[in-house]
Amino acid sequence: MHDDGRYEDPRVTGPGGRPSAADPVSRETDYPGWPASGESHDPSTRPPDVDPEARRDVPAGAGTRPPSAVPANVPPTRDPHEPTGHPVNAPSSRPTPVRGNAAVPGRYEPQPPVSAVPQQLTPQSAPDVAADTPPAAAYGAEVADSTYVSGETPTREEDDPPLAMEAMRAVQILNPSGEVTMPRPERTRVMCVANQKGGVGKTTTTVNLAVALALHGNRVLVVDLDPQGNASTGLNVPHHTGVPDVYDCLIEGVPLADVAQTVEGIPNLWCVPATIDLAGAEIELVSVVARESRLARAIAAYPGHFDYVFIDCPPSLGLLTVNALVAAQEVLIPIQCEYYALEGLNQLINNINLVRQHLNPRLEVSTILLTMYDRRTRLADAVEQDVRNHFGDKVLQAVIPRNVRVSEAPSYGQSVMTYDPGSRGATSYFEAAQEIAERGVKEPVSRNA
Repeated sequence: MHDDGRYEDPRVTGPGGRPSAADPVSRETDYPGWPASGESHDPSTRPPDVDPEARRDVPAGAGTRPPSAVPANVPPTRDPHEPTGHPVNAPSSRPTPVRGNAAVPGRYEPQPPVSAVPQQLTPQSAPDVAADTPPAAAYGAEVADSTYVSGETPTREEDDPPLAMEAMRAVQILNPSGEVTMPRPERTRVMCVANQKGGVGKTTTTVNLAVALALHGNRVLVVDLDPQGNASTGLNVPHHTGVPDVYDCLIEGVPLADVAQTVEGIPNLWCVPATIDLAGAEIELVSVVARESRLARAIAAYPGHFDYVFIDCPPSLGLLTVNALVAAQEVLIPIQCEYYALEGLNQLINNINLVRQHLNPRLEVSTILLTMYDRRTRLADAVEQDVRNHFGDKVLQAVIPRNVRVSEAPSYGQSVMTYDPGSRGATSYFEAAQEIAERGVKEPVSRNA
């Protein structure tokens, strides 16, 4: 077999290896300007490439002249159905010959044209499918699930995003309808918020619990017994020098109704403010008759009726705190989830027992509230376990976490319940207030009572 551009196949060549006039088969590629079959193929006579880059991308079969059934020197006859002006690099619509070991010598089967660019489904050629038909079913693929859910269809979690959940909590806490959603006690509950350690959240707890109960239908009075006057600041009640305050009640005997002020924006909430004059009350009370029960008599003489009276105590065990313990029936102890808060708790319990024995036999520690809980530390969890093991059911299930909104609210003269009602701090205080209200009554009253 010699390489002169033709196959020496007996089926397609004549005797002696000469090409058959009927079925010449050539494997040379015909380009414009090349000599016809049987002529000289001298490289020097080959015309230069018109566009090498364009010819490189031409797929197999494109631009290839099929063998003719006539002798080599006879030009092939053009297909009358082939359009004129066919581009050089465009796919050819001529049939591709069957070479080599074809079943029938010299027989050519027409093949579909090969395009350099894959055929894409256009909108005109897309099948008519319903708008809600899944893409897999539109093109004949099997769909695993008969119920198709689009990626744009919101799930239940997406239906209730965090902002929506926060808005729902805010509406629940603010209670714009004004209905009584927390049970009201049958008698006035006087609660003393005390802890001789400072910075454990006594004032914050007093203000937020009072606001939460007042927003949900309870009549609440807050007595600020701390000379710093932080509870008055948190409720936005004036407590500068010259304003009638709790000092006048303790020293001068002024009725409590004359110094109580309504809290703006919070219905059913009153506050007895404290000024800097209260800092000298401890010394002046030393020589006063019945000095331990001055506050108790002032509260008992109040003409109105309250469901709750919260007394915010100073961080000490002086005469002001003793007055609060004598006037109260229950003691609420906020405990910071740290070791130092537990260290002084024993002394507070001893003082409460002394007051119960000698001055107020009705006094009892009814509520323990864990504040400033940091879930990231093991210490907070250890303190919580120790307090729950020691006090049992007196510890509220609600725990107040560390939340910056709780600290920001007093700077705007508000409680966290009104400053950011959807925050974690407001939600925790709301749950604590609801738990306190449910513990105080055996049967909750009607929502519209």
